[in-house]
Order: sequence, then structure tokens, then C-alpha cells
Amino acid sequence: MAQSPLISTPFTAASTADDVLAGVDLTGVRAVVTGGSSGIGTETARALAAAGAEVTLAVRNPTAGDAVAGAIAASTGGIRPHVARLDLAEATSVVRFADAWHGPLHLLINNAGVVTGGLERTREGWELQFATNHLGHFALAAGLHGALALGASDRDGARIVAVSSTAHMRSGVDFGDLHFERRDYDPQLAYAQSKTANSLFAVEATRRWGPDGIVANAVNPGGVATGLQRNFTPQQRQSLDAAEAAGVFTYKTVGQGAATSIVAAVHPAFAHSGGHYLDDAQEAYTVPNDADLARHPHGVKEWALDPAIADSLWEVSADLLCEAGVSTPTQEEWR
Repeated sequence: MAQSPLISTPFTAASTADDVLAGVDLTGVRAVVTGGSSGIGTETARALAAAGAEVTLAVRNPTAGDAVAGAIAASTGGIRPHVARLDLAEATSVVRFADAWHGPLHLLINNAGVVTGGLERTREGWELQFATNHLGHFALAAGLHGALALGASDRDGARIVAVSSTAHMRSGVDFGDLHFERRDYDPQLAYAQSKTANSLFAVEATRRWGPDGIVANAVNPGGVATGLQRNFTPQQRQSLDAAEAAGVFTYKTVGQGAATSIVAAVHPAFAHSGGHYLDDAQEAYTVPNDADLARHPHGVKEWALDPAIADSLWEVSADLLCEAGVSTPTQEEWR
């Protein structure tokens, strides 16, 4: 697969979110950060607020979100972030959030994620990791498309950041059994499929919404110890430990983990260029689908950037949400 010249930035794996935002003024920028009440989401929101952005924390637990918003305001002296309830596994919650949004939106940081230790399903019967990590964010972006388009015209472009993972290298999208109804359930493969889906969303959202001034990019934050690992089974924890021992990743601080999301959100190189996968603050190089993870921990597999697969996933995702009765102000944009 031919590789175009990769987009590079002056930042590295050691850079923090504050490093990326040094000297950047985000006054007037409106941003939504999903999963903003813990981990990388909190740090992403804090860094954006410190640079002057008006941030909304989209969280499952508004009480926890309020506590984080207060801490961010106290530590930055900036605008206190807004807090709104959003449960990505509940279609009605996503619709309510999108319907309640008014005015332009300049940054949508799809940061929230879930890892399960066993098979869990939503009310619709969808596998929980795919439903939360991909379908919920897909529906959210569709519901906010009009606001993003308004934001793009307001500030010469709007951006979506989809937080993916090195885990995407373990699995593509299995269109024949998205929700593990026929194959044995493996939570690690389910998570990997959802992270590949995050990257494919960025590819197709840019293709469809680029003419509206909206671009989307996927990012790998790297290894960061957060609440995401709280539900790990012993097998999942052993797998993570083995990956660290093999040099697949080195643990980062939460500030370093948020840096790549901030690069995708504010760096000029990605202002009008989307459909990329970033790792350690740089556009990652593409590797074949049979590439070994341990040998290419900073690569991105072809299946995560394939335009045809991205288009198929978009159509399947739209069908699933429509069948579930999800309606948004911009449902026609799903097509």
C-alpha cells in the first residue's frame, strides 16, 4: 500500500497536552469532551480550558463531572466547564444531548470508552464495547453535525478527534458478526474491533463532511493507567503486562496521553486534513493487516484506514441506529 508523505509535528511521545497548547489561544472555541470526568478525558478538558476554550464535559455521571469541572476552573482560572449527561450506550441519551446543543461547535473529542471483562449487551442487543465506543460516538457526531458545520463556518473549520488504540491491530471489523452472536466472545477482540471502528469513522466522516469544513482524525494516546482498566480480567491484565514487557508500549503520564488528542484538535497541520491515525503526536505509518504488533507498535493497519471498509461501516452503523429508532436533527446526513 503506497504511503503518502506523513504529516509530522514537533511533538513527541514525551510531550504533554500543555506543551502542545503553549502559546495557543482558544478563546471563542467551543469543545465537547466525552468521558471528561476521568483519566485522559479530564486532562484533555483541563488543557483546553486552560487555553481559553469553552468546554462541555459529556459524562455518564454528572455529579462526578461537576466535581471535575470545579477542579478545572480552580486550577486554570479559566471558564468553568459545562457538564451534561451522556451515556453512549443509551441511544436516547445521545439524542437528548445532541438535541440540547445550541450554537456552533468547533471541537468534538470522542474520548470516552469502555472495556468489559465479559459479554455485555445494550438494550438493543448490541455488544457493549462496539455500541459504546463506536455506535454511540457515531450517533453523537451525526446529531451534532449541524453544530459542527456552523462551527466550521464560524472559525474556518471544525474538528472531530476519535480516540482509538494500538489494540486496533488485533482485529478488523467483522461485518458477519459485529455483536458476537455466533462466535465465542473475546473481550479483547471486541475492544479491538471497536477501536478499528473509531479509526474508520474518522476516514468516512472526513470524506462525507469535509465539504462542510469538518475533518476527523483518530489518535492512539498510548499506554496510560486509567479507570479504563478497572474491569480487566486476570487474562486481560496478563496480556497487557506481556505487551509492556515486549516493548509494545511504555506507560505515559496522563498529560502525555492527552497530547496526541490535543495535536489532532489544534495543530495547524490537521486543520483541513482528516482521515489520519496519529501516534505519539505524529501521523502513523501504515502496515499490512498481517503485521506483527510487537514489531510495529506505532503503526496503523490497512484495515483501519480502508475507504471501502469505512463506507460499509458507516452504512451498517446508520442502519443499526435507524432500526433502533434513533432519530436526530441531521439523520439524513447518515447517508
